[in-house]
Amino acid sequence: MPLASRKILAVASGGGHWVQLLRLRPAFEGHDAAFVTVNPAYRSDVPDHRFYVVNDATRWNKAALVLQALRLLRILLAERPDVVISTGAAPGYFAVRLARLLGKRTVWLDSIANVEHVSMSGVKAGPHADLWLTQWPHLARANGPRFEGAVL
Repeated sequence: MPLASRKILAVASGGGHWVQLLRLRPAFEGHDAAFVTVNPAYRSDVPDHRFYVVNDATRWNKAALVLQALRLLRILLAERPDVVISTGAAPGYFAVRLARLLGKRTVWLDSIANVEHVSMSGVKAGPHADLWLTQWPHLARANGPRFEGAVL
């Protein structure tokens, strides 16, 4: 029996985080997916989906982080997704935290680039996600993240 269609908000910063998020697109088939990222040029990667851009921000620019969080909150309130999924970094952190406050289901998939340890964003966001995944088996822990495979 097919799963009921869900409204998905997929969130990632740029570069490798975005590439990994795009590799998850087959899992979104049959669902209503919207995408959020930091680079307007990425719109062409998901032409058949709603697309949002938030400002890029790092831990060294607190004002930019606040602005990013507010923009993500506005998107969450407008989209009203059933599930938020992120591959990182800062936009994903805020999306997961805010979505949980709004009672939404969340998934954090830590970057495959984080071979030695879970990313800083993953450490902060993962415990708040309904499903926290790592792409490296040696990083899996009983209290999270879990290893279920890699997005290659």
